Amino acid sequence: MALIVHKYGGTSMGSTERIKNVAKRVAKWARAGHQMVVVPSAMSGETNRLLGLAKELASSKTDMSHDRELDMLASTGEQASSALLAIALQAEGVPSVSYAGWQVSVRTDSAFTKARIESIDDARVRADLAAGKVVVITGFQGVDDAGNITTLGRGGSDTSAVAIAAAMKAAECLIYTDVDGVYTTDPRVEPDARRLQTVSFEEMLEMASLGSKVLQIRSVEFAGKYKVPLRVLSSFTPWDIDINEEAKSGTLITFEEDENMEQAVVSGIAFNRDEAKISVLGVPDKPGIAYHILGAVADANIEVDVIIQNLSKDGKTDFSFTVNRNDYAKATDLLKAKVLPTLGAAEIVGDTKICKVSIVGIGMRSHVGVASKMFRVLSEEGINIQMISTSEIKTSVVIDEKYMELAVRALHKAFDLDQPTA
Repeated sequence: MALIVHKYGGTSMGSTERIKNVAKRVAKWARAGHQMVVVPSAMSGETNRLLGLAKELASSKTDMSHDRELDMLASTGEQASSALLAIALQAEGVPSVSYAGWQVSVRTDSAFTKARIESIDDARVRADLAAGKVVVITGFQGVDDAGNITTLGRGGSDTSAVAIAAAMKAAECLIYTDVDGVYTTDPRVEPDARRLQTVSFEEMLEMASLGSKVLQIRSVEFAGKYKVPLRVLSSFTPWDIDINEEAKSGTLITFEEDENMEQAVVSGIAFNRDEAKISVLGVPDKPGIAYHILGAVADANIEVDVIIQNLSKDGKTDFSFTVNRNDYAKATDLLKAKVLPTLGAAEIVGDTKICKVSIVGIGMRSHVGVASKMFRVLSEEGINIQMISTSEIKTSVVIDEKYMELAVRALHKAFDLDQPTA
């Protein structure tokens, strides 16, 4: 008997019929002798609906700043889906109970709308499991020390599930989504993309940070920290599929590097359209300039990605970096108002028509010439590289957005990702 955590996304919980299918699937695992903890998301579209209502009621002066109330509101979506799933399980003849995050309790800090988990008290859950019950716990939410309901940010149910699996030392955490695993790239961009049977934690972490939407990056970070085995698989396979077949389906995110992993120099191509570039031109080339620019940006809670500083000429240099496209206007306004007047820079220019394309693979550690091959392929396609960022297992380039799909397809083919592994 193993303790297994299932997580189901909003699409999987999108209707009463789909909730019934989830209940049948969970019941199958419970009847096979497993202790089951289930973490569902809100029904698809429900969180957006609730936040839309709040936006209608908030005045322009408040600027949606009532974050505590937003968390109170948004958390109800998961509470509804958890209760509905528990009811569906009981209809299947499976004893079950649902809990909100504060009832377990999942303790977080007080950063409303983007809280971070600090601890989980699993005593209540273990008592119910010992009594033969399936336990359903709301994803996406917790409670702070003051008793306020908090939420973990979009995609937070993934993090909830992994954190619960870590706290309870589950044998595996199964993330059920509307896709059947992790692919070499997005099949909507490259039809020849392949599903990966296994991917290393490091590769998944890079892919999540570089734009892959399969898993929330915080859930991958949590899994890495606590060595939680993760499997991404589809909730749309028939619920009555053989349990042994289901347990081996999808993509396993592993902490073991086997020989097959080493054979693949590049495991996947990630991309992100939500990028914008900001360049501060004619910056005095002296110590502290980078901090002066990026410190102000960080203080405004704006995340910076790729950074480049050009060679100095006549005591001046150009400083460029990328931010999320949604933060572009805020960042440029901040720099023009607070940084440019005191910096002595010539001007600030920007570009919102860029994207980032990345190759990822742990095999890059032991192979030379991978980055140069990437640059050659892009050159042959007439794609100019604006910025470059590297780590031990990835190389990212910033290019014109209009070339993104061409770059992804060309790199996917050049690194033989369309070919089945041996």
